[in-house]
Amino acid sequence: MMKKIVSFLFFYGFVLCFGQTYKPVDTADYLKRKEFLKSFAANNENLITKSKNTYSGKRGTELSKIYKELEKDFEKQVKNKDFAFNSAFEGKAKSLIARLRKSNPQIPHDLTILIAKDNTPNAYCFADGVFVINMGLFNWLDNDDQLGAVISHELGHKISEHSLKTFLQMIDQNQLDKITLQDIKSTKENRNERAFNVMKNRIYRKGAEKRKDEMQADSLGYAIFKNSDFKKTEFINTLKRLQDFDTISPRELKIETYKKYFNLPKQEFKDKWLKKEDFSLYNYNNFKEKLNKDSLASHPEIVLRIERLRTIFPELKNDAEAEKPSESYAALEKMARMETLPNLFHSEDYGVGIYTSLQFLQDGEEEKYYRDWLGKCFVKIYEARKNYNLNRYLDRVDPKNQSESYQQFLNFMWNLSLDEIKNIADYYQRKES
Repeated sequence: MMKKIVSFLFFYGFVLCFGQTYKPVDTADYLKRKEFLKSFAANNENLITKSKNTYSGKRGTELSKIYKELEKDFEKQVKNKDFAFNSAFEGKAKSLIARLRKSNPQIPHDLTILIAKDNTPNAYCFADGVFVINMGLFNWLDNDDQLGAVISHELGHKISEHSLKTFLQMIDQNQLDKITLQDIKSTKENRNERAFNVMKNRIYRKGAEKRKDEMQADSLGYAIFKNSDFKKTEFINTLKRLQDFDTISPRELKIETYKKYFNLPKQEFKDKWLKKEDFSLYNYNNFKEKLNKDSLASHPEIVLRIERLRTIFPELKNDAEAEKPSESYAALEKMARMETLPNLFHSEDYGVGIYTSLQFLQDGEEEKYYRDWLGKCFVKIYEARKNYNLNRYLDRVDPKNQSESYQQFLNFMWNLSLDEIKNIADYYQRKES
């Protein structure tokens, strides 16, 4: 993600005029990654030592194991280039934390910011002060204040030590569940049902605790936010904006778009490609859900979070329009948008990459840039189809949980033969396409 704020405003104008020359963010910074991992390992070792000294017996031992597993998993992500170092995104986040810290001295100084190549508008923090901010936040939120609101919320989690409390609760619950399961084993009646109930109750309890933490982080985060020079109502606007997000864009992909981009000189468009599977006789009510989705959700409905904040903080009762972005934020927003396809490609979401490319092309955005990504994703889909592992990169149709437009797209993709996929990939990989 980007260079320094001073130079990228010029670069932003350049990108707007010549989008096809945009170069995705470089994540080949080996030395920076190596340096970060060394620092992360040292901090994690300190956490493990502190845990053993603070919590005796089983608690301390299990907590150490959790931190070691987290380090191993996180190291894998860093080595996989899931994060970008020394980016303008990172600079923006640090500047917002500095603004928050001016009026909130309780904010730790030893925070490390990482920018993830992830399109979902999300952020999270580790116990050692590593803050991960997804690139998708810059694309989805409207301005600096809203990004500051998300950071404030995460600071609420950090100050409350929610991750540590969650781990301790998990360790304690493990011990209780073991005792219960031993009791189940000692009897013969309804073993499976009783074991499932143990699992279900644990999942629901975990969801309830997570929802409580989210609301606490909202309140603490807003207290930090309102002490600073941000516009207070943007905290509520942030929650509303996040509520609108959908992982797969529900916007309609028109039939004309398929015909425009898949009627090729050496392969005419075939109407049969758009034929849909018939799910009309499938009885979705035949199977009863064993787990309640609302009870599983870790984030409570945003409307409830907003209501709670407005009850505690009366100044938030009135709605207000979102502020316009600063020039520096608008530049980052554009860059994050241009990173959408590189991020999808990096995470091997090739099917979603094709769908997203088509939507950008339908909207008339950066024609050459998104045609190139269309070709790159089709090459990967061709390889997957040839190797009989297409299910790994392309969803199956699920009428219950997908928009009509996305179902139509999936039908189209699964209707293509191997040779037809190759012809599309070859066409869009040629420079003259």
